[in-house]
Amino acid sequence: MPETMKTAVFHGRMDISLEECERPRAKGNKVLVKVDCCALCTWEQRVYTGVNKVEYPFIGGHEISGEIVGLGDDVNPDEWAVGDKVVVGNTLPCGDCYYCKTFEEQSCAHFDHGAQLEGLPYHGMGGLSEYMLVTTHCLFKYRNVTPQEASIVEPLSCVVHSVETADIQLGDYVLVIGCGIMGQLHAQVAKKRGAVVIVSDINRERTVLARRYGADYAIDPSKESLTERVLELTHGLKCQAVFDTTPFPSVLKDAYTCVANAGKVILYSSIHPKPGEEKLVPVDAGWMHSWSIKTLGTANSNSRDFVRAVAMVSEGVIDLKPYVSGTYHESQVKEAFDKAIEGASYRVVVNFDGK
Repeated sequence: MPETMKTAVFHGRMDISLEECERPRAKGNKVLVKVDCCALCTWEQRVYTGVNKVEYPFIGGHEISGEIVGLGDDVNPDEWAVGDKVVVGNTLPCGDCYYCKTFEEQSCAHFDHGAQLEGLPYHGMGGLSEYMLVTTHCLFKYRNVTPQEASIVEPLSCVVHSVETADIQLGDYVLVIGCGIMGQLHAQVAKKRGAVVIVSDINRERTVLARRYGADYAIDPSKESLTERVLELTHGLKCQAVFDTTPFPSVLKDAYTCVANAGKVILYSSIHPKPGEEKLVPVDAGWMHSWSIKTLGTANSNSRDFVRAVAMVSEGVIDLKPYVSGTYHESQVKEAFDKAIEGASYRVVVNFDGK
């Protein structure tokens, strides 16, 4: 009889359950990873609520920490060993297109959330499973932190990519709009890059946390003008980089009022308008031309970003502990999603222990 494992499968909106399937075996150039934890990204939360459309059945999960439990015959034993604690990086880039070949895997021409990974019964990213069969190209060793913290390395890698895309310089004024987990991480990383960091959010608890972990100033735009306060804090200069980590077009309009001449507005989040809100944001092209304003989009991450993110977490440069908002056993995966979509958490984490 083949060995089995459990995997969490989406079958429709608000419909996810734990199912049993055959467990894969390490072979060739692939290793078998026992998943320790999978954090519930907003992307999977939107699959759960039906906002992100997928073909069912679907296995989500891409913020993954685990342990190597088997090596294929072609895996280099000088680099990898059973027992290595690892973060699973991007499993979806094709590795063959122009973007992958030029080390921009985050922009892979064939990036497909619905691809089917070897060893899994259904398509999807697969992290909500007890085991995954992956190549070593998407594995990164970590140390000194818990598996729950390590599962948040993936979103940190995306923030590393975002901050490096903005090319923040020492002493730059940086505005981070939104203090959810992605805004919190932007504030931490930007501060480590030597920026003066301003955060904006109507949730005081979140701005207090951002200040505790490095932000220099906090603004509540429901109580004061964001633009006027930014002008005051930057002595009339405004910000060289403005990160919009929210999904709302109305907030993006505010971002453009806070950017300095020759500055950058970075669109970090996907756009999901509120009911009745227009998705398109009008921008004065003449103003952008005259004052050299740059708009940059950033999504996902590549291997270089993962290497840097893992190093920062393993060496204590970035602290992820505050963002583990709750942990749930694999058998409670539906309860975990119900908690996550309430919107008050940073990251809800599902633990896989095989029991």
